[in-house]
Amino acid sequence: MTGFVHPEFLVETDWLARHLRDVVVLDCTTHLIPDPKITYVVKPGREDFEKGHIPGAQFCDVSKDVSDTTQRFNFMRQSPEDFAAAMRRFGISNGTRVVTYSTGNPWWATRVWWLLREFGHDNAAVLNGGWQKWAAENRAIETGPGEKRAPGSFMVQNVRNLMVGKDEVKAAIGDAGVCTLNALIPAQHAGTGGNAYGRPGHIAGSVNLPAAHLLDPATNAFLPADELRRLLGAVGALDRPVIAYCGGGIAASADALILTMLGHQNVKIYDASLSEWAKDESLPMETG
Repeated sequence: MTGFVHPEFLVETDWLARHLRDVVVLDCTTHLIPDPKITYVVKPGREDFEKGHIPGAQFCDVSKDVSDTTQRFNFMRQSPEDFAAAMRRFGISNGTRVVTYSTGNPWWATRVWWLLREFGHDNAAVLNGGWQKWAAENRAIETGPGEKRAPGSFMVQNVRNLMVGKDEVKAAIGDAGVCTLNALIPAQHAGTGGNAYGRPGHIAGSVNLPAAHLLDPATNAFLPADELRRLLGAVGALDRPVIAYCGGGIAASADALILTMLGHQNVKIYDASLSEWAKDESLPMETG
């Protein structure tokens, strides 16, 4: 973790193995199954969880447990009251150390970490390398539905307002003082491939640093701090306020995590992202 201003927001597998009794672990695995008619189908990763998970972990259905299911778009931020109730169901209190992880893409874990940060809980971290690294190291696993914890007493004591809507994003277009950062893959940014959320391409004026490019493909762990700083600096994301977005506010949370760890103090996520923007013909998009 050398080089991070806030290394406490990532934990390594060896640390977690030593502290399993001291933390609440949430498996946040979610799959998006491509569907041309509706972009994707959300499949919570409970089946994966029951086949194998970190001992003592609980399964967090990101699409329901920590998202507002009354909204038009998937994965929207809950009210503070609903989020607090969800945390209490997981046995989390205000003093609880929380560790999130996921299989496949780590941004399901970073999304839940970001929500904890949004609601003032800084005693949380993402497992670096996630399930892949844990399993590759032949560490202990459990199977089955997992053991439910006694309810916690979590209460939201501070709301940071780290999520923005389309009006804030629209206002940033043409403003050289704001970096609007797309975390989707290059083909989606260019409008040449990948899932489209409506119109292809990206929010006008935005730059691209895919969440996947923050990772070492051999280990699924985040790259060293100096390399991450170079990548984010190259797109102008280090020295001005950032609005990160993607398809639905998920992959963007990985970019947001790393910016926060590098010491950036003004990072927000466009919660509805292209799920909203790409369908609204009045909002400017670009390709290329």
